[in-house]
Amino acid sequence: MPDADGLPSMAARGEKMGRKALLLKAGAASGSTKATGALRERRQVDRASGDLGKPQNKQRVLLLSSRGITYRYRHLLNDLHALLPHSKKESKFEQKTELYALNEVAELANCNNAIFLECRRHTDLYLWMAKTPNGPSVKFFVQNVHTMDELRLTGNCLKGSRPIVSFDKNFDSAPHLSLLKEMFTQIFATPRTSRKIKPFVDHVLNFSVVDNKIWFRNYQVVEKAPPIAPGQEPISLVEIGPRFVLDIVRIFDGSFCGATLYENPTFVTPAQVSFPRQTPQPGTDKVDHPYLGATCHECQSRSPLREPEECGRTEI
Repeated sequence: MPDADGLPSMAARGEKMGRKALLLKAGAASGSTKATGALRERRQVDRASGDLGKPQNKQRVLLLSSRGITYRYRHLLNDLHALLPHSKKESKFEQKTELYALNEVAELANCNNAIFLECRRHTDLYLWMAKTPNGPSVKFFVQNVHTMDELRLTGNCLKGSRPIVSFDKNFDSAPHLSLLKEMFTQIFATPRTSRKIKPFVDHVLNFSVVDNKIWFRNYQVVEKAPPIAPGQEPISLVEIGPRFVLDIVRIFDGSFCGATLYENPTFVTPAQVSFPRQTPQPGTDKVDHPYLGATCHECQSRSPLREPEECGRTEI
């Protein structure tokens, strides 16, 4: 009803605004329903034609280290974090025995892969690589570590770019190497759906098997400008860094635990290299000296690093 001035009353205007809001909501709902229906029809057509697309590769890597790590290994962890744009770096892990607790840390960080650097005696570095939470996992002994800041090589690549992961043909020669190849692919190959990647491919991550050890190298892909001389390659590789060597210790069925799938029979611990044990020869109580090849009867309880001449009871 109009009021005394000939204008519609407040109740009538409120009812009109309420009707308008209801109409707008109904229109939005119908529009969203139409969009959902169109998307559903498009997926049905794609599924019928076989063009639904590849499944998304959702891989996230958790990077963390143990307490007491040295500066060199800390720089190596930073280099790995720079090479893997789909990785997430966490604070140091303090436990030394119950490593299976890392599965909970990876779950809280929404990661399905984990790289853990374990430092012992402030000199020896072990690298754990696992598929959390079900496994498998592998333990490496890291040797010949050289970081980017230490090498100062001329190669360079865009931070966040996707790499080409290259493998030696020896990875197909043994079952445990084929397993490691698949794990390296899922961890070091940056997925296309990652949020921090750049749409460029300008470096190569190379894994090679030499002397039963895995050698890691990172190269920049350099395209030469024309004109190119005859017989000259249009693309060259320049090393960027870091570089290190991985010696397989053991492969486990679970993530940081479980049954042993493979154990390296040729692996020697750093403690055995530093302090070799003296074992008696078969059929005698003589012990071979590790250095001069002499045999001593009385210095069996002495340090193996002591020279035989210092004992005074040496038989050659």
